[in-house]
Amino acid sequence: MSEFSALSWVCWYFFLYKYDRLVKFNQETKLSDREKNMKLKSVLMGAVAAASMAPAAFAERGSDGNVSIIYWQAPSILNPFLSGGTKDVESASLIIEPLARYDQGGNLVPWLAAEIPTVANGGVAEDLTSITWSIAPGIKWSDGSAFTANDVKFTADYCMHPEGGCAQLSKYGGVTSVDVIDDLTVKVSFDKPTPFPYGPFVGGESPIIQKAQFENCMGAKAPECTAENFGPIGTGPFVVTDFRPNDVIQMVANENYRDPAKPAFATLTFKGGGDATAAGRAVMETGEFDYAWNLQLAPDVIANMQKGGKGTPVAGFGPLVERIMVNFTDPDPAHGDLRSTAAHPHPSLSDINVRKALSMAIDRELLVEIGYGQAGKLTCNVVPAPDAYNSSANDACLVQDIAGANAMLDAAGWVKGADGIRAKDGVRLSFLYQTSTNAVRQDFQALIKQWWSEIGVETELRNINASVFFGGDPGSPDTFQKFYADLEMYANTFNGTDPQSYLGNWVCDEAPRPETQWQGSNMPRYCDPEYDALHAQMQSTAGIEERAAIGKQLNDMLMQDVAMIPLVHRGRLSAHANSLGGVALNVWDSELWNVADWYRID
Repeated sequence: MSEFSALSWVCWYFFLYKYDRLVKFNQETKLSDREKNMKLKSVLMGAVAAASMAPAAFAERGSDGNVSIIYWQAPSILNPFLSGGTKDVESASLIIEPLARYDQGGNLVPWLAAEIPTVANGGVAEDLTSITWSIAPGIKWSDGSAFTANDVKFTADYCMHPEGGCAQLSKYGGVTSVDVIDDLTVKVSFDKPTPFPYGPFVGGESPIIQKAQFENCMGAKAPECTAENFGPIGTGPFVVTDFRPNDVIQMVANENYRDPAKPAFATLTFKGGGDATAAGRAVMETGEFDYAWNLQLAPDVIANMQKGGKGTPVAGFGPLVERIMVNFTDPDPAHGDLRSTAAHPHPSLSDINVRKALSMAIDRELLVEIGYGQAGKLTCNVVPAPDAYNSSANDACLVQDIAGANAMLDAAGWVKGADGIRAKDGVRLSFLYQTSTNAVRQDFQALIKQWWSEIGVETELRNINASVFFGGDPGSPDTFQKFYADLEMYANTFNGTDPQSYLGNWVCDEAPRPETQWQGSNMPRYCDPEYDALHAQMQSTAGIEERAAIGKQLNDMLMQDVAMIPLVHRGRLSAHANSLGGVALNVWDSELWNVADWYRID
């Protein structure tokens, strides 16, 4: 029997198996004819997809041993609703999954759902006020229990709980209710027509958690549920066996994963910590690890590592931007629990002239050259991609202007003292500038400190272990959410190709504060009612061109108010072992989005 015919028989057997399960499911549940036809369509499409990928897909589950992943920013929690850190979101994506996500081309694809709801297929209401998701049949949690619409509704209730602090709350903007129609159908309703209803339950930042596991972890209790937050029960390809915060995670293949042939690896080791240099070497030089994330290293360093012959760097541009966040509030410890909250405006950074001068003094071209080379681009925007949303209204920042920055501060009344540091009304331009520990970021800090000294600004530099800085511990004073500094630098991005939810990060109510357990995405504590109103308008705008125009306006408001200072439009740069197959770098979702498809190359 030829290889082709053997695989064809396997695919045919797989189709019959799935079809038999579907017939039994339809007999036992009350579905409409449209829903039954949709389920059948899903099975047929799955069989075709399986046939096309037969050589990889029909390897025996667990036949390839162990796969090792290294993130030099170590995960501190496996619940993305309690952390906005990429390291936590992406490590959790190995375990818990959304209804839909974005593939490597930025296309929205069904994941736990049977299909993507649209107006054309009846999944999105014609008046755009609701979206109805149909869940693919037969999906189980890793503990063997059925995955149902009740879990989806619970996830929304968990994130939107009024006493909780959900890091992904912006995904639920405008949601008025989430209702269970039946075990495999859930309806999300909005307070107004919502042309882009794919916020809740879409992408690695908005997965589904199990109701049975988390139902006693609602609201203020959420951060206290250590066992649940460190070991969520999921539908993904792997199950946590041991989680050591800020260190290592051990996982095994999920025996209840929906594809009986996946994952190819029996176990997974997820190592955190160290630095980008060590991570890159561990894959490309020593071969100790199979995948290294976010190799934030100079171009010549990457090139030398690749000569080791063990691994290959992979890169792609999405909307990732390295930026400096400006604290609009006062981090002075004298304010106690209300430091870095709206109760105390910042004594100098509340002056837009100071914020503008800080941005004008930066040589972005040099930052790109020394920090990223071809993996970096100049930008003056927080949304540099997709192209339709990339504004040209802020391009003045592309050219450094030390003289202009000095003139602006002079005109604003900030006068240099005998020590060369400017002051006004007894307030000195002296700032604490923090970021995570990383060689490129420390180089950036040193350069920017020098440039700011040329305009009469004193700067104290601080770097914090990335696992702590990007952690979600509400008790830690060192997280980027607490923002107990004047300025902080990091990179961030968004899932998919529509920035609506991302731009919602800077509405007033998204500011982290004690009553939200210090969760929220508005790190600068920026608050402008006009911005909030324009974002609400975007939520109800349908046309692509009109949405892009509003998206640019929102970006421009943030840039021209200098809520943050964009530095570099960064490409994502990671590396995989030459012996690791199936890797498809995704700049629009979790990098680990298709880990179930990874396999060992002999």
